Amino acid sequence: MAVLNPFRALRYDAGKSGKAGPLDRLLTQPYDKISPEMQQRYWASSPYNLAHLIKGETRAADTPADNVYTRAAAKLKSWRADGVLVQRATPAYYVYHQHFTLPGKPDAPVMIRKGLVAMGRVVPYDDGVIYRHEQTLSGPKADRFELLRATRTNLESIFMLYNDPARKLDALVAQALTKPPTSDVNDEYGVRHIVWDVDDPAAVEAIRAEMAPKKLIIADGHHRYETALKFGNECTATHPDKPDQDCRLALMTCINMDDSGILVLPTHRVVAGITDWKPDDLLRRAGEYFTIREFPSSGDGNRAAALDELRAAMEQAAGKAVCIGVVLKDHRPDKSAVYTLNPRSDAPLAALLPELSPAQRTLDVTVLHRLLLERCLGMDAESFQREQHVTYVRDFQEAASSVTLDGEAGAQAAFLLNPVSPAQVAAIAFDHRVLPQKSTDFYPKLLSGLAMYPLEH
Repeated sequence: MAVLNPFRALRYDAGKSGKAGPLDRLLTQPYDKISPEMQQRYWASSPYNLAHLIKGETRAADTPADNVYTRAAAKLKSWRADGVLVQRATPAYYVYHQHFTLPGKPDAPVMIRKGLVAMGRVVPYDDGVIYRHEQTLSGPKADRFELLRATRTNLESIFMLYNDPARKLDALVAQALTKPPTSDVNDEYGVRHIVWDVDDPAAVEAIRAEMAPKKLIIADGHHRYETALKFGNECTATHPDKPDQDCRLALMTCINMDDSGILVLPTHRVVAGITDWKPDDLLRRAGEYFTIREFPSSGDGNRAAALDELRAAMEQAAGKAVCIGVVLKDHRPDKSAVYTLNPRSDAPLAALLPELSPAQRTLDVTVLHRLLLERCLGMDAESFQREQHVTYVRDFQEAASSVTLDGEAGAQAAFLLNPVSPAQVAAIAFDHRVLPQKSTDFYPKLLSGLAMYPLEH
């Protein structure tokens, strides 16, 4: 059973007369999406910007008593004492809508993604309530654990998916949406974020009952979930007489995977720094597993046309068959090589990758990692984790253009992928399998700071 509780949200006292200032200067993208440039911009935008807490300054003179985590805790305490952050008097659920367009296409139709914000009980994956679809890394978990331990506050939300084809939850919260929202702000990417409070007792109990049987899949926030689970275990070990303390809860935004506003973007792989780079050798090895189709290109103009053809071929295959786009640094002057790779019919994936589930073998990203990057280029899991030769790029054109035509400059290869669908994510998760890191990019990200929760026990 999923436990999703209403809670007393801690929020900024924002607006013209608020102590914190306008929301668009206070809220941030999730901590792991904050680049050094974004970090500096957020810090400069307001002394109360959330980045001061979730992505604070690390100093060379840091000590166990004075460090990025203790300073975050001190700032949080000060902001609450000064009325910059205020806590809601009574518990509520929070309906969260995001209005957005496809990245890079501002004239596209506006999409709306609908979520419900609650405090969810964290339980082991083996309990069959919460499911993951990605592996986690020890470094980010250690960082988030120290922050949670110091602040004892859920500062950011975990993004959860659930199944509700009948959209029953929409009907339960419809009345709340007739009232003015409590928050309405645009982020730096032009995404509009709107929040309504749901505190009607009948609606609260109906929501609790409706969500209880749901199975939840972590879409984004695996490190935060496992951090919360570790923190809850520590609390239980310290206070075994208090099994229901709220440190076993974590802030969650639950989104219906059947909602029309669900958008998953691909994350392409760009490879560089491989010694003795020989594209012909890569193609020869790949030919053992794939049918290779070349889109001839020479010079920037012809390459643009080749990439258009490549993209069209990939889109045609999306959701039907594995089709990996490849742009290679070529040994010939002023020339790069553009290809699609499709698994050969006489080299079936089931025989090549018997340790993978049928669902895993249908995904471009899994086949790319296991056959091309591991078998053909000799990479291993550790190199992916350390991003030794691979960088991850969302934009198709940016990834392809990283393989330049001018001599030794630029990347050696770009591997272009179709996105993983929510249904494919669910199939992987419910089968207790995982995808390679950075396989899914749910867009847009949840805005951090709209609702937080200080643990009371």
